[in-house]
Amino acid sequence: MAERLYLYDTTLRDGQQTQGVQFSTSEKIQIAEALDALGVDYIEGGWPGANPTDSEFFDAAPKTTAVMTAFGMTKRAGRSAENDDVLAGVMNAGTRAVCLVGKSHDYHVTQALGITLDENLENIRASVAHIVAQGREALFDAEHFFDGYKDNPGYALAACRAALEAGARWVVLCDTNGGALPAEVGRIVGDVIAAGLPGDHLAIHTHNDTENAVACSLAAVDAGARQIQGTLNGLGERCGNANLTTLIPTLLLKEPYASQFDIGVSMEALAGMTRVSRMLDDILNRVPTRQAAYVGASAFAHKAGLHASAILKDPSTYEHIEPGLVGNDRVIPMSNQAGQSNLRKRLSDAGLVVEAGNPALGTILERIKQRESDGYSYDTAQASFELLARAELGQMPAFFEVKRYKVTVERRKNKYNRMVSLSEAVVVVKVDGEKRLSVSESLDETGSDRGPVNALAKALRKDLGRYSKTLDDMRLVDFKVRITQGGTEAVTRVIIDSEDGRGRRWSTVGVSANIIDASFEALLDAIRWKLIRDTGETDAV
Repeated sequence: MAERLYLYDTTLRDGQQTQGVQFSTSEKIQIAEALDALGVDYIEGGWPGANPTDSEFFDAAPKTTAVMTAFGMTKRAGRSAENDDVLAGVMNAGTRAVCLVGKSHDYHVTQALGITLDENLENIRASVAHIVAQGREALFDAEHFFDGYKDNPGYALAACRAALEAGARWVVLCDTNGGALPAEVGRIVGDVIAAGLPGDHLAIHTHNDTENAVACSLAAVDAGARQIQGTLNGLGERCGNANLTTLIPTLLLKEPYASQFDIGVSMEALAGMTRVSRMLDDILNRVPTRQAAYVGASAFAHKAGLHASAILKDPSTYEHIEPGLVGNDRVIPMSNQAGQSNLRKRLSDAGLVVEAGNPALGTILERIKQRESDGYSYDTAQASFELLARAELGQMPAFFEVKRYKVTVERRKNKYNRMVSLSEAVVVVKVDGEKRLSVSESLDETGSDRGPVNALAKALRKDLGRYSKTLDDMRLVDFKVRITQGGTEAVTRVIIDSEDGRGRRWSTVGVSANIIDASFEALLDAIRWKLIRDTGETDAV
């Protein structure tokens, strides 16, 4: 039978130490529920008492199959475990497991804590014994273990033995500074096991300061460790932690791990990996990393014509796994490097059937190459590419015609005598033979100005006749601007990412010397792509 390998997620604790990241209680609950559905074994919810949000989370934490774990530190010298108020706050969270961080590097014991080496060992022993005595599962987080082992292996091992002998279920070997490399992690974990510490009680916790956190985690498993700690999307202090959205599919799909280990994650749950990754980015209001392994939008994107031609014959020629296994999609981008193989595949993905030899194929390619030389980019703006192709194929409905638009931005004093901005847009469209004029301001519910593009979007969608209701669930989720030429000949490229209530996400592009014109062009494409999908109209008018 496959050997059990345990997954420990610390997104809600170590992940929250990422610069610029602060979860609300409701967000932590949402993430915990997603992690539980994914199938991880442990969810570290935070440090009770360290801040109000963590304390509130443990009060409201959802019931999970995963073992909910509270994080804290070993007792302080000079007091008993029973009378340490910081340790008591962690225990009072009532979780099934408790993970306590303690020193395993002699330098940190004497310099950072200012106590003797023996006092530190007693703090570890007494703290773990206190947890076990209350019927909880104990984990000892051996901080700076790898640096400590390299400086004083005897003491680093003594710290780990103190925890195990007191009843710890797991000793977590931490590369706290993130500087260890895979070969030395594998060697040291092997040495630890050879010294008598059982691998099925050892966990690995790595940081990504050398871009090796995943590799170091796998090296530890190869050497015998049987728990991996990490975070969703690699969140964490400084450069982040080992990325579970990379580790989980690697362990499930790659040998020797796939046949050697059971990690408790089903193939059905794995198919939700991309969705979970993007859910976290949405909570953080971050743009997902396109190049992220397995779950990135570019993870299975094939831009070169040679690659795309081979992919059409056999996807395994340029893909290491089937994208659907992790809930991702294959993408054949359009660019000035593209050939007809890319083009036919991308048209097929958009539901456009074009026979080989159709002269429109050559026309579409030429238009793409010309427009990219003017500053457009269809590499990422797949929705705009589709609209361009539909226009050439005679399959682009008119829907509506923009007759004119105007945007004004005003700076004025409010009732508190503070200078504020106000953007206002006027859009005149012709729908079903009737002209319609709409005016909108860009103020949000707090009275803050959201800018001229927001005002334009609101005015455009305000009255499109029979099409307005179709756009109710559409929203702009990202807005990227790039100047493609400098000086007096500057050209602005705008990429807009949109999504709707059906979970669809699409990108459009606009180019102009005027940023408002470029934005409006991308916005129009976004709306037209949505209308094609939801109205079913495909005939040119």
